[in-house]
Amino acid sequence: MRLRGWRRSWQERGKMERIDLYSRFTISSMPWIFTLAWQGAPFDHDIRHEPLPLTLGVALLIVSVAQCVLSNRNLSPAYEHYLRLSVFPWRRMLAPVALLVLAIGLLAALFGVDGVHGSGLLLMALNAPMALVITRVLLVPVRRFMIESLCLTLLTTAALAAAGLRGGTLAGVVPCTLFGCVLVLISVRPSAWSMSVMWQAEQARDIQARLAVAEERLRFGRDMHDVLGRNLAVIALKSELAVELAQRGRSDAVDQMVEVQRIARASQQEVRDVVRGYREADLITELAGAQGVLSAAGIECVVSADNGDRLPVPVQAALGWVVREAATNVLRHGDPRRCVIRLDATADAAVLHVENDGATATAAATASGGPGSGLAGLRERLGALDGSLEAGPAEGGRFRLTATVPLDGLEEARDPGRGSRDGGGAAVPGMRRPGSVVSPGVVVGPGPGLVEGRR
Repeated sequence: MRLRGWRRSWQERGKMERIDLYSRFTISSMPWIFTLAWQGAPFDHDIRHEPLPLTLGVALLIVSVAQCVLSNRNLSPAYEHYLRLSVFPWRRMLAPVALLVLAIGLLAALFGVDGVHGSGLLLMALNAPMALVITRVLLVPVRRFMIESLCLTLLTTAALAAAGLRGGTLAGVVPCTLFGCVLVLISVRPSAWSMSVMWQAEQARDIQARLAVAEERLRFGRDMHDVLGRNLAVIALKSELAVELAQRGRSDAVDQMVEVQRIARASQQEVRDVVRGYREADLITELAGAQGVLSAAGIECVVSADNGDRLPVPVQAALGWVVREAATNVLRHGDPRRCVIRLDATADAAVLHVENDGATATAAATASGGPGSGLAGLRERLGALDGSLEAGPAEGGRFRLTATVPLDGLEEARDPGRGSRDGGGAAVPGMRRPGSVVSPGVVVGPGPGLVEGRR
């Protein structure tokens, strides 16, 4: 799937590059088309076929060709300037401006020797500024371009008037010159603007892809922390227990190390599930697992859940991660004697409370967790469901963690295989049958609660 996404991205980028190349080629060919059509056509019958007029006409044609060459050379940096990818070096405009002034002077000289007349003069006046304005329109704002076009029109008109042009032909030079500038404005500028919008959209897609990768990395790190946190705590607990049993010469130490080995293998499978992207926490399993692990650590754990198995699947998964992280924090950081996990589910919201009497140690560890800690990851998970997480000291020297998830707008997704079952002091709906493994190192026992290796 990801390979197809990359292939599609490269195909779209290839299309963009082809469109960009087509646009640049079209703009580059415009001055050549104008030169051949407007500068070359008068040689047929509008330029007087005598040595001096033909010499001036050919010189003007050579100047127009040089203007086209410079326009093509300047088009790419002008295009990059318009797209704000680089700054156009303004000294590159000196030669085109000089050639434009020379072209206007040759045109005025050609008329002065009575070498051109009628429509041929207007076509040559129309073509004179085209190569320059095609580049210029990409470098300056529209308002400034129009002002410069008016100045250019006045310069051309004044030069021809000084050469003796009068009457309607002189009046026609003004709209012809302005028409050429406006034609460039409405053809070149929109094309460049369209390309800029397309490239900005392409850049936005690239940024979106990078953000998706960064988000996936954060998700992976958060899931890895949540998955391994408690398992490593259980491994440490059982290793310490095995050491103590070994020091006392008891054979139970071997059984504890076997459990450590099994938990490590189960952790490997959970890591594989995280890598594959389909690892989810189960609320009922996590409640039972938290009770078993905390009991194994010598902590009295009371679990009560109200319709936990009837909550929507996304809510169960999010609260399952909260239970796992809370149990991990109690094992790692706190030194409590009693822990209470209570789930209250109503029609409006599901609220999970986790309290323990090791407030000082747990609060200090939470405060030093900083960005990227387990609680931060839980807030991100709950935030995706518009939920919230609060953690801090409570009355009576206790530490309380409260997770709230609103149920409005969430579809209920129930597991029909789960039932309700009360077990002693822990009323946990959907409690597993005795002897079943609910979490690495945690097995449901035949009596109330869970069986786990105890010190």
